Amino acid sequence: MAQGAALPLPAGPLRQAQWSLMAANFAIGCGVMVVAGAMNNIVQDLQISLALGGQLVTIGAVVVGLGAPLLAAVVGGTDRRRLLTFWLAWFGLGHLLSAWMPAYAPLALLRAATMLGAAVVTPQAAAAIGVMAPPEQRGRAITFVFLGWSVASVLGMPLHAYIAEVLSWRWAFAVVGLLGLASAAWVWHAVPDGVKPAPLSMAAWRATLTNPALMAVVAVTVASSAGQFTQFAYMAPYYRQVLHASPAQVSALFMSFGAFGFIGNVWLSRRVDHWGAARAVLVLLGCIAVSLLAWPLATGFATMLLVTAPWGLGCFASNSAQQARLGLAAPALAPALMALNSSAMYVGQAIGAAMGGAMLAASGFQHLHAVGLAWVLGAMALSVWAERRLRERAARS
Repeated sequence: MAQGAALPLPAGPLRQAQWSLMAANFAIGCGVMVVAGAMNNIVQDLQISLALGGQLVTIGAVVVGLGAPLLAAVVGGTDRRRLLTFWLAWFGLGHLLSAWMPAYAPLALLRAATMLGAAVVTPQAAAAIGVMAPPEQRGRAITFVFLGWSVASVLGMPLHAYIAEVLSWRWAFAVVGLLGLASAAWVWHAVPDGVKPAPLSMAAWRATLTNPALMAVVAVTVASSAGQFTQFAYMAPYYRQVLHASPAQVSALFMSFGAFGFIGNVWLSRRVDHWGAARAVLVLLGCIAVSLLAWPLATGFATMLLVTAPWGLGCFASNSAQQARLGLAAPALAPALMALNSSAMYVGQAIGAAMGGAMLAASGFQHLHAVGLAWVLGAMALSVWAERRLRERAARS
């Protein structure tokens, strides 16, 4: 059993904690993305429309979007070892039960309950490692923990897609369930007792929510996530119906996307403290914009590999950079800001998936990329404005 923490942690225990929390984000990332990867088989097996299937993404995103800040306020003084272990186990069991659901309605309800785990784990893992790491290593430590999302995109997303295409979406959900339980055990073993980021008072929450520059940074995450999920939530059916990709090709496209995502996050974890998080965010969002702009050029498997490469580089790394940006901008408010940023990511996913579903029902796939591009360009403009305000505020203090 892990012993009480003397913070910040020495290098060895810190490394163990980082790896366990990275694995936790891997499990969460797999669970979040399993619906998109298994979408073709879900709608076929449950005999529902593609637009309705996409709302499973929206349901989970809404739960996390609302739950992350609310639960952050509730769990403020809780020991992070116990907190993260419990909610990872909850997440794993929820996916195992989901694999047995006979129809859409009970699956949707269980999906909502299960995603409460994601609402807690992602922001609280970032807040926990921020407490455990020395100040000079904080940015790198936070972005390392978020590598789990990139690994999920490299391994989890294509694996889910392949399992769902060849076996069933139920097997894909069961795999996520086992990952959740395994990561819960690892966190219990590696994270010490006594990791308790300072609970936030109402005054601290008020200071966070009334700071225009910080809230603008959070809004960047909403806009960029909405832009990406307008298209991303429906990638699997797009590959099958428009590109006529085989199951192996669908899996390969997701794997390529995830591999570039991993590269982007590794680059970020090594350069964020030198480059600056705000600059990194702008470059990474620019990569996403390039892919959405070039989307009509992807008319087959090979060209889609090329077009999605810049998006992969920017997708997960941009959110990691956002978390580091907020944690460095106001360290005292980091638990609230990271919860809000995680919430913003899922709110954006909900907006994008819902908008994409409505557009699919009305006119098919043809305009999804253009709407997504508009959102991402808006996020870039807002990011520039927010950084100017933050610098002006720092100069005055």
